[in-house]
Amino acid sequence: MKRGNISVATSEDDKPKLKATKIFKCKNPDCKAWVRDEFAASEQACPICKGPMLRSMRHLPAVQNKPKPQPRKPKSDY
Repeated sequence: MKRGNISVATSEDDKPKLKATKIFKCKNPDCKAWVRDEFAASEQACPICKGPMLRSMRHLPAVQNKPKPQPRKPKSDY
């Protein structure tokens, strides 16, 4: 589909691939917070209301995680 000089893609090929992802969601029905399991803190408290979190699944686009940099060795170890 074209709008003016801009073409808008409507094919399903352009949509991000979704995959089942482990998440933690807030148990409080008034709070809509959720966090991907890989980004969750060690203590599982809601980042917004500080309430308890519940383990769940959600279909989300994949995230490219950068590996954590390794600590550098002191020069004396060379």
